[in-house]
Amino acid sequence: MGLYHGKVSIIGAGNVGATTALWLATRDVDEIVLLDIPETGDMPKGKALDLMEAGPIIRYDTVIKGTHDYEETTGSDVVVITAGMPRKPGMSREDLVGTNARIVRSVVEQVVPHAPEAILLIVTNPLDSMVYLAKKVSGFPRERVIGQAGVLDSARMRTFIAMEMGVSVDSVSAFVMGGHGDEMVPLPRYSTVGGIPITELLPPDRVEAIVERTRKGGGEIVQLLKTGSAFYAPGAAVASMVEAILSDKRVVLPASVYLEGEYGLHDICFGVPVVLGRAGVERILEIRLTEKEKEALQRSVALIRKTMSMLPV
Repeated sequence: MGLYHGKVSIIGAGNVGATTALWLATRDVDEIVLLDIPETGDMPKGKALDLMEAGPIIRYDTVIKGTHDYEETTGSDVVVITAGMPRKPGMSREDLVGTNARIVRSVVEQVVPHAPEAILLIVTNPLDSMVYLAKKVSGFPRERVIGQAGVLDSARMRTFIAMEMGVSVDSVSAFVMGGHGDEMVPLPRYSTVGGIPITELLPPDRVEAIVERTRKGGGEIVQLLKTGSAFYAPGAAVASMVEAILSDKRVVLPASVYLEGEYGLHDICFGVPVVLGRAGVERILEIRLTEKEKEALQRSVALIRKTMSMLPV
């Protein structure tokens, strides 16, 4: 029996999916199912066995299975969806909408009959539109369809702040709202070092440089890798959200959720601060925003709605 009781199925055994499985195994989750399409051959089984064989070394007892069969996802507490086409140099997340919408729809349609009580945690890009699609296709309440974005974006911002200040990331807190794309909204007023807002510690031009690098964080890695996108940090971000769910931590973190009037927004999935626990999103927190911040959020909303208009919902 693992430290975190529950079954997690990961749909998509590529870099993000397999790395998520590793991070979760190191947390000693009870059971992980790593699923991919039949065209990938025995790849998910191979990765699952490799992860199992790391258990005696890293000292975890997680049971990890590789499969092509959705029957193996039966009874999952959390289903993580990473399946989809990755970004290539020059591509925006929005460029992926058509292909990945078809993939996410197919995945959700196959998962729901086997895991009707699961929490869906979406990672596939364009993130906010894929969360919206998954909610509509699944018919699940909004509390159980969540997008991983803000945890990763905030981690990137924390990294850049720590690098700029020459301090430990443990001293840094950062907060990013909005869509998971080039119009995301990093909030310097709510980003701190030792509890002090970075706006009090850094000149405006350095703060703006950090904000811009955060917005372009995923694209920067895509350009460097040339043949793929980030997976270590995204996997770690997903694992932290799964941990919050399985342990019922009620952690406050940013996530993409379906809004029903919060922040004046309706019928859209958008990154906002939430309380995350065993039931999924237990509460959405509304914070005060300046006029400039509100304008930035509206630009993010406009980009998401443009992408949503291309969804085959």
